Amino acid sequence: MDSRSIGALIRAVRREKGMTQRELGEVLHVSDRAVSKWERERGCPDISLLPSLSNVLGVDLERMLSGDLEPEREKGDSMKWIEFYVCPVCGNAIAAAEKASIACCGRKLTALTPQKAEGVHTLAVEEVEDEWLLTTEHPMEKGHSIAFVAWATGERLILTRTYPEWDLQVRIPRRGHGKLLHYCTEHGLFYQLL
Repeated sequence: MDSRSIGALIRAVRREKGMTQRELGEVLHVSDRAVSKWERERGCPDISLLPSLSNVLGVDLERMLSGDLEPEREKGDSMKWIEFYVCPVCGNAIAAAEKASIACCGRKLTALTPQKAEGVHTLAVEEVEDEWLLTTEHPMEKGHSIAFVAWATGERLILTRTYPEWDLQVRIPRRGHGKLLHYCTEHGLFYQLL
């Protein structure tokens, strides 16, 4: 834990939230002098205060400890670079347009790495009027199915939740080029370029 970076982060986020040192101290049950000490890089908050401090400031604990709140913009502002997360407990599907720290059911999730769709993991794409109709030969059983299908273009994401024991038939608007993604509950995330 670096007192300089944490102190600067606490000061910056406290000011963003329009809080005084006294107000932050009252919420954390410490004195405004303790907050001032942290912000002047003369010490760090006690480890027992970190979860509360993270919650009050609305800052991810891991990012707070590193003292880094700069946005991570490696890939540009395109929905084609979207990252998907799936909770192993409840099956919740989460999409983020930028790198993110995502948690669900008390677990930190890691971004799924899409693999090129082949064989049974390839979705059949048929043109129907101004839409694409997506179907599959993939099993749609309770323990093994396609959980969602997503269509990502430069500016748009369409995510459709699918359910086991239902035939997969998804329609998406036929516009431009993009990436078709789908998540198999046993084998992970797959992609096709359209």
